[in-house]
Amino acid sequence: MCSVISRVRPVQRALALTLRLRTSTEGSSYAAAERRRFCPGVSNDIHPLRAPSRSYCSRVALTQGLLFKQLFESESSTYTYLLADTETKEAILIDPVLETIDRDLKLIHELGLNLKVAVNTHCHADHITSTGLMKKRLAGLKSAISKLSGASADIHLSEGDKIPFGKHYLTVRETPGHTDGCVTLVLGDQSMAFTGDTLLIRGCGRTDFQQGCAKRLYESIHQKIFTLPDHCLVYPAHDYRGQTASTVGEERKFNPRLTKSVEEFVDIMNNLNLPKPKKIDISVPANLVCGVHEV
Repeated sequence: MCSVISRVRPVQRALALTLRLRTSTEGSSYAAAERRRFCPGVSNDIHPLRAPSRSYCSRVALTQGLLFKQLFESESSTYTYLLADTETKEAILIDPVLETIDRDLKLIHELGLNLKVAVNTHCHADHITSTGLMKKRLAGLKSAISKLSGASADIHLSEGDKIPFGKHYLTVRETPGHTDGCVTLVLGDQSMAFTGDTLLIRGCGRTDFQQGCAKRLYESIHQKIFTLPDHCLVYPAHDYRGQTASTVGEERKFNPRLTKSVEEFVDIMNNLNLPKPKKIDISVPANLVCGVHEV
């Protein structure tokens, strides 16, 4: 009898171990599925913050010592990005919106960050930037925008310029076409690119106003963004379909406009017949002076 029991117990132990491993694996798979559902297009390392109308993503990025948060403004469907060095607490803010200035400043305060630069990827036509007002409320904050935008700012950016924060930095790539002053901001290790309105997820910025030029936009994307590594995450200034991020490899392969020839692309862009942005007449003049009439 003892010999029979001794032979059964190893089988029971093996079965129990198998069940525990299966449960663990299924739990991990479920968690991964939930992360993909609430934060599509980004890696499983991202932990989403659920919101009633749109999910936001926040995570300690794959780059060591980098804090990253993606925030959303619903009226203009604008993404604002907060990046910080986890050791020095130095931070930068990309494309902040006037209507969400209190939310952004509260988050910066809660995290104990020292916001060094608030940068706009271009002179926006669909919302007013909060950089000017934010400077009045945060001592030492500098505003930044492309020198080709024609807008006022403390820092005028050019091709190859670096925006440092702690041990990290963003490199400026000039990507005109949507406007003359559009830039893409690339993290130092090329793991992230903040593309503004130049490259959207499965789309791109319009080219029918503000010095827009379809041919220049096509060339900017192919020469300055699609030359980044395939795994580089693409974070646009807007999305209207609930998507949060893409990759360079995905957009190079699947973007329905940018997989066309330049001639086909120009024809597509010239025939979009989009309505005029609702706030363009107030947004552009305000954004030319950093969102306020006194910078």
